[in-house]
Amino acid sequence: MSTHSPVQVAIAGEALIDLIRRADGNYEPCLGGALYNLGRALARQGVGALYLNPLSRDRFGRELAAQLAADGVQLAQPTPVAEVTSLAVVNLTEHGHPDYAFYREGVADRAVTSEGLNAACMAAWGLQLVCTGALALDARDAAIYLPWLQAQRAAGRCVVVDANLRPSVMPDLPAYRAQVHAALAEAHIIKASDEDLDHLQVPGADPLARARHLLAANPRARLMALTLGGEGAWLLQQGAAGGQWFAKEAEPLAVVDTVGAGDSFLAGLLACLLRAHAQQASLAPAGMADFVAALPAASYQQALHHALASASLCVQERGCVPPNWQAAQDWAAQHPALDQPA
Repeated sequence: MSTHSPVQVAIAGEALIDLIRRADGNYEPCLGGALYNLGRALARQGVGALYLNPLSRDRFGRELAAQLAADGVQLAQPTPVAEVTSLAVVNLTEHGHPDYAFYREGVADRAVTSEGLNAACMAAWGLQLVCTGALALDARDAAIYLPWLQAQRAAGRCVVVDANLRPSVMPDLPAYRAQVHAALAEAHIIKASDEDLDHLQVPGADPLARARHLLAANPRARLMALTLGGEGAWLLQQGAAGGQWFAKEAEPLAVVDTVGAGDSFLAGLLACLLRAHAQQASLAPAGMADFVAALPAASYQQALHHALASASLCVQERGCVPPNWQAAQDWAAQHPALDQPA
């Protein structure tokens, strides 16, 4: 692990190869995995990012490692392991949405322990946030990630959990839901899509009501991001009097596919919050979780616009191509978002 740039965010979860079906019936290998994508997206936005899981010594693992290095992500475990790289077969729907099948038995990114994750975080100078979600919330890996989240929260880190459910590949759906809820209970910042809320069977008349219900059911959380695909996104503050902010692109986008869009959105949101914290830290030092809970309304709206722009740029590329900070800033300035739902 390099000591030259401070690590602000540590990311734990899957790194894999997306085999994306092309129109000719062949499959194109693309580097992927929600948490892998998040690490790359954060680094591209100028955030010091540390990827905690090991990577394989096979060709795919070497390619995954090379891309992380190119984007500026540090590896907690730079020595590759013998286990193979996870695979995901991705078929795109007519609307460009991915449908996944995963191959993850005996794979490199699952060759990790909670003790190893905690040790890497303890060694990371400047660490403020830890992030996980997606396939790391598999109930079969509960003994790895849940104790790690609990330990990091106890150590004063800001915990971020992206629900990002994949129910079609989980053998025990009730156990999976229970594990997702257990992880969300440790989070300061929750991200979920409208589809995630459906899979979690959260009650409510519409996605916003369900998001409010989920946030209220997790009183230790400070903030929730709800993504609605092409219909925009919400930021919700905890509490009955908590604020809520909306953003949606004013014009339809030329969507190529949505692979990595949610990861780019979350990276943009966290990058904006971290920059705001860095600017204020000298005036009013506070932990990241407390800071996030006390931002002025304009800062939440600004962060949401930046997150939306980050996702919008990603969906106009094939596969996960996260934008850098300036590109997202420029898009948000040139394409003002709507602040009210239709």
